[in-house]
Amino acid sequence: MFLEFLYPLVKYFTPLNVFQYLTFRGAYAALTTLLLCFIFGPLIIESLRKLKIGQSIRDDGPSTHLKKGGTPTMGGVLVIFSTVIAVLLWTDLENEKVWLTLGAFVAFGVIGFIDDFLKVRRHNSDGLPAWAKLALQFVVAVAITLILYNSDEEGITTLYVPFFKNPVVEMGNLWVPFAILLLVGESNAVNLSDGLDGLATGLLILVFIALAILTYITGRVDYSSYLGIPYIVGSGELTVFCLAAVGACIGFLWYNAHPAEVFMGDVGSLSLGGVAATISLIVKKEILILIIGGVFVLEAASVIIQVLVYKLWKRRVFKMAPLHHHFEESGWAETKVVIRFWILGGLFAIIALSTLKIQ
Repeated sequence: MFLEFLYPLVKYFTPLNVFQYLTFRGAYAALTTLLLCFIFGPLIIESLRKLKIGQSIRDDGPSTHLKKGGTPTMGGVLVIFSTVIAVLLWTDLENEKVWLTLGAFVAFGVIGFIDDFLKVRRHNSDGLPAWAKLALQFVVAVAITLILYNSDEEGITTLYVPFFKNPVVEMGNLWVPFAILLLVGESNAVNLSDGLDGLATGLLILVFIALAILTYITGRVDYSSYLGIPYIVGSGELTVFCLAAVGACIGFLWYNAHPAEVFMGDVGSLSLGGVAATISLIVKKEILILIIGGVFVLEAASVIIQVLVYKLWKRRVFKMAPLHHHFEESGWAETKVVIRFWILGGLFAIIALSTLKIQ
């Protein structure tokens, strides 16, 4: 909005020229979300508390979590609200990729909101039935995938792999199911990781910082050519979205840090996981997002392994799944698990970004 209204006035006031720079608008988008979180965070948390929108704790979870029952949940609405406002203010609203990203963000958030609302209404941890939740996620994922598949974007169905400069394979129609699975898988992986105070929020900060770097260089002909990665027209504008998400997550972490005053809920985890996958599809970093979000992959894998091994051999590989609960049950303090997983998330992000020069 600022770009459309203020930048044309540069001929009268030259300092307005800064609005053409992605770095300027991205930085102020992050500051905007951060400020909005600080302003509206206490109001939203208090409103959730008055409405008795509290977290229902699963009986089969760690016993130390029982005391968290009743903590306000659905705090992800603060992240969505602040991010959407900042994106509308600081991005180029004529960019179709921005609108697709916003649509994915809100759509996955709506699914999470419904799931959270049903949990609160029923006063237990059972929200949407698993099949219904997955079905809705698939509907959103199919819509996003078909929009990208039918776009005029050149090379949308080619698959790039880290360490290889050229696309490894032209997937053709197979790209559609691949993209759908990535969207659904990433959103659920983040959801599974949202089990400790600040865990998913801190990891998402690292993910969106890495994505901000990737969208910026992918949207520039000079940088993308130098690094040998595909140049995607207009993708640089998503840098503003990514930095807005970083600011929103930092602002939310202020209240979500241990001991948490509010939980993100599915409304936050599904939306942020889904939009991260959407951005990776747009900038052709489908495989790289699995490295950037390596901790999320490990968390999801631990659940899959635990379920499969138990069903086949009635044995447990982990003391409890997802993986963060295994370490809790092993005697690690909650804050130790969170900080060590953050460190691991930072390492994954660094490794992912380093592959840009090793190809």
